[in-house]
Amino acid sequence: MAELVFFSGTMDCGKSTLALQMEHNHRARGRQGLLFTKLDRAGTAVISSRLGLSRDAVEVTDELDFWELVIEQTAHGREVHYVICDEAQFYSPTQIEQLARVVDECDIDVYAFGIMADFRTELFPGSRRLIELADRLQVPQVEALCWCGRRATHNARVVGGHMVIEGEQVVVGDVAGSQTHSVEYEVLCRRHYMRRMTSAAARRQSGSADILPFDLDLCPLPTPPESVGDTGGQ
Repeated sequence: MAELVFFSGTMDCGKSTLALQMEHNHRARGRQGLLFTKLDRAGTAVISSRLGLSRDAVEVTDELDFWELVIEQTAHGREVHYVICDEAQFYSPTQIEQLARVVDECDIDVYAFGIMADFRTELFPGSRRLIELADRLQVPQVEALCWCGRRATHNARVVGGHMVIEGEQVVVGDVAGSQTHSVEYEVLCRRHYMRRMTSAAARRQSGSADILPFDLDLCPLPTPPESVGDTGGQ
C-alpha cells in the first residue's frame, strides 16, 4: 500500500541527498515519478545537496495543487509511481492534505523531506500538518553535529555574526561561513542553542580566531536584560 512518509531532521543531516538517492533508485528500476521543491538555496526548480548533487524539479508555488497536477499527468498517459517533495516545511497545510489525498486515492507513494522546526524552535505549518497526517515519520541516519561534537537538534539563524531568535519565519540563507549571504544558518545542540553559543561566539569567547570549535566548551548563560522598572504586568 502507498504511504505518506516524512523524513525530517535539522540542516546538514542529508535530507536532500537522501531524496536524490531515493529518486535515483526508483528511476533505475524503471519507475516514474515527480520531483518537487520550494525555495532551494541553489535556485528555482532544483533539488540540491551540499555534496554537490542536483536534479531538476517542479518549483512549488502557493497556487500549486498537487492533486490536480497528478491527475492531469495521469490523464495524459504518464505513469506516476512516486512523488518526492523536498523542502516540504515550506508547503502550506492545504498542500500537505493534497499530498495525503494523492496517497489515499491514487495509491502513489509520497516521500516528503524537510525541517521540522524553524530558528525559533517553532514548527513550520507544513511540517506540523505532515506530523499529523504522515503514515510514518523517519529521521535520516546521518546525524548533523553541533560545533561541540554533540548531535545537533536545532537550526540557528545568524545575522551579522550573531544568533537571532526574532524575525520572519522564512528567510532563505546559506550555511555558516558563507561570505555572500547576510543571513546564515548553523545547526546546534540544544545546550548551545539555549545559550546562544554559535561556533563564532565560541571563538570570540575563547579570544582566539584560530581555535577549533570542539576545543572549546564555554557555555555562559545569556546575560539577562537590565531592569527597566516594574510595569505591574507581563
